[in-house]
Amino acid sequence: MYAIVAREPGGPDVLEWTEVPDPKAGPGEVLIEVAASAVNRADLLQRQGFYPPPPGAPNIIGLECSGTIAALGEGVTDWKVGDEVCALLAGGGYGQLVAVPAGQVLPLPDGVDLVTAASLPEVACTVWSNIVQHAGLQSGEILLIHGGAGGIGTHGIQVGKALGATVAVTAGSDDRLARCASLGADITINYKTQDFVEVLGKRGADVILDNMGASYLDRNIKALASDGRLMVIGFQGGRKAELDFSKLLPKRGTVASLGLRGRPVSGRGSKAEVVAGVREGLWPLIASGKVKPIVHEVRPMQDAAGAHAALESGGEVFGKIILKA
Repeated sequence: MYAIVAREPGGPDVLEWTEVPDPKAGPGEVLIEVAASAVNRADLLQRQGFYPPPPGAPNIIGLECSGTIAALGEGVTDWKVGDEVCALLAGGGYGQLVAVPAGQVLPLPDGVDLVTAASLPEVACTVWSNIVQHAGLQSGEILLIHGGAGGIGTHGIQVGKALGATVAVTAGSDDRLARCASLGADITINYKTQDFVEVLGKRGADVILDNMGASYLDRNIKALASDGRLMVIGFQGGRKAELDFSKLLPKRGTVASLGLRGRPVSGRGSKAEVVAGVREGLWPLIASGKVKPIVHEVRPMQDAAGAHAALESGGEVFGKIILKA
């Protein structure tokens, strides 16, 4: 098969479309003929050499895909050859074929076509596992999402609204904030000209979904409401910061950082557990139209370098970039 691989750590130009060995479905796995994948910021980090795949995962980039099941591994009974699906991957999405544990496979949500479905597994599982399964977002609470215009942000806005929360977002331009508002964001904050702590005021946010990490830690804690939950999912603002417990303790606040890629395949806290929760709780929201995939553009898989460059520029991308096989 052919796949996008990085010749060495570096910029988008190190990505190339080249022939690699075909994967095979092992016990408990399915083999998917890939229709499309999608670009995530973790893909950029892997290309740069900062986010290696977990043990046993392919070196090929790509954390999600959609496609058609081409073969079943031993013991798989929930799927059949020919099923159109999408899947959460530990790697391998930028290829023509990928093997994935059956518990990480999802049916296409009602109303979503095969290519568009590639944009969903990573954002759906990230948002659902953080704000629902761990943070327990409730109707009437305030959810603050940093990076509201990105793939996770545009998805999280809709999920928060569907669950009855008031949603606040940060983004770097008024145009991007206006588009976030069109998805349901109630409070829009331009991080270049406004301080989200001041905007939220004494009430604060019950749940914060943060992609910045170190540089936002102190302000995030200031912005937490009593019994607030800070969910850190990215480190665009650095990995190390000092935590002042004297600010966290009076609020009975929680700080958590939940990865997705490194979770076990099955069991407690596993990818299969997250995927099952998404299928049960989130897929009906998509089928009803309350949550929709937000796709910035579709590019050929062979143009992965261009897609990486576009996302890395941080300027115009709103939602997800899909790579069509």
